[in-house]
Amino acid sequence: QVQLVESGGGLVQAGGSLRLSCATSGRTFSSYAMGWFRQAPGKEREFVAAISSSAGSRAYADSVKGRFTISRDNAKNTVYLQMNSLKPEDTAVYYCAGGSTWRVATDRREYDYWGQGTQVTVSS
Repeated sequence: QVQLVESGGGLVQAGGSLRLSCATSGRTFSSYAMGWFRQAPGKEREFVAAISSSAGSRAYADSVKGRFTISRDNAKNTVYLQMNSLKPEDTAVYYCAGGSTWRVATDRREYDYWGQGTQVTVSS
């Protein structure tokens, strides 16, 4: 059974930083791309960042480019999202997702597995 468990969310002031982690089990982590998505109240789930299986490729939403960094540690079966210069509009539940292939993907339909989500709240 594949499991993805996020951690690291919380409340932070605008301009601050948070680091999200997502620990994965149940499949060969190093063979698949990983992604982060987020969903704000009343809005659809949107793409944030993705990383290929070997970390050779990354993709970011325009809204977070230059502020967020996705990385992975294949020895620890964990993917990270470093979030800097946070803004109130970054407030959302953040979800980790396991890809269906090794390639970077921005479409949520390209992801087979999802974590339970972690709340990030940025105060102004």
